[in-house]
Amino acid sequence: MKELLRSIWNDHARAVLLVLCLSAGVVTAMAQGTVVTGSVSDAETGDPLPGVNIVEKGTANGTTTDSEGRYTLSVSGPEARLVFSFIGYATQEIVVGAQSAINVTLAPDIAALEEVVVVGYGEQKKSVVTGSISQVSGESLAKVPNGRIETALQGRVAGVTIAQNSGQPGSSSTIRIRGVTTFGDAGNNPLWIVDGIVVDAGGIGYLNQQDIESIEVLKDATSAAIYGTRAATGVIIITTKKGRAGKFTVDYNGFVGVSGPARTLDLLNAEQYATIMNERSV
Repeated sequence: MKELLRSIWNDHARAVLLVLCLSAGVVTAMAQGTVVTGSVSDAETGDPLPGVNIVEKGTANGTTTDSEGRYTLSVSGPEARLVFSFIGYATQEIVVGAQSAINVTLAPDIAALEEVVVVGYGEQKKSVVTGSISQVSGESLAKVPNGRIETALQGRVAGVTIAQNSGQPGSSSTIRIRGVTTFGDAGNNPLWIVDGIVVDAGGIGYLNQQDIESIEVLKDATSAAIYGTRAATGVIIITTKKGRAGKFTVDYNGFVGVSGPARTLDLLNAEQYATIMNERSV
């Protein structure tokens, strides 16, 4: 009887010990995670900001604020860094630490709002433009020299696809803004404008990239309506550099590039192929 009771007690003791170990593991796992709540508002008006992106730096863990500017996010621990970003506002980065509630105020990014873009009606501040416009500065183009303007724009503008027509160095490229919109290749080409003058797309590639101040791509009907039906497939506006008041300066920037065909594999002739086939069959 004593042996039976001792056996039952040992079984119960093992079960209790197992439950305690599992509970300790759960408590440890919960301690490693931190839940952060808070709100995001405008630093000048105090109004809540909905749609603010909140991301734990270095991870894909993130969330956005709701209609009242509130958020809740579970982070890895006190050492986590939260990055708050919103269009038109300066980005903020905050260390979580021992805080469980983090309220943030974002200040407007004056530099981004005051940036000037070229549209069909002239120049406007980026903050008041309602159409879909992408801008590429001449400085960024100069950093990666290319033989043609179309190639320099590749991968720099969202919604614009560029495909080189042939492997010949300096050959033209096909540009599509927001895909194919009509029948025929010619009807899908965008309208090119250089300093307010409509130019043919064939010769645009030979424009010196060092002379370009900026390139604006008008992608929707709102921004390109002034150009009429010719702008149905988008407009690319190029603004060249102009003289400025000040001290006389001379700049030089040159590069030399060589393009060559891809190396092809060495193929067997008829005799070599027959020899290999005979050796395989032995």
